[in-house]
Amino acid sequence: MKQPDNNRAEKYTYRVVWSEEDQAHIASCLEFPSLMAHGSTAKKALAEIEAAVAASIEWMQEAGEKIPESLGQRKFKGNLTLRVPAELHRVLTIRSAEEGVSLNQYILSKIA
Repeated sequence: MKQPDNNRAEKYTYRVVWSEEDQAHIASCLEFPSLMAHGSTAKKALAEIEAAVAASIEWMQEAGEKIPESLGQRKFKGNLTLRVPAELHRVLTIRSAEEGVSLNQYILSKIA
């Protein structure tokens, strides 16, 4: 059997956390949310999830399925649509005016 392409799997976004309940490091991939792996060390857990992602990519290619785009390679426009209650919109507009900045700049300063 052909070995999975781990180089492609390395481009995805991974997280490794310690699980007290499992007494192991648990690794996940943001672009493949249904996959998880574990290991006795963070390094081993990361290697396991990368192998699982590489195998999944191979299976998806064979099945003709769309492979998720890496968050690191995705192009972002910088536009974010946010819906808020009308009263909050009013309060934010007043506060931005008090600070002498645009509403966009005011909100950006609060979330940055």
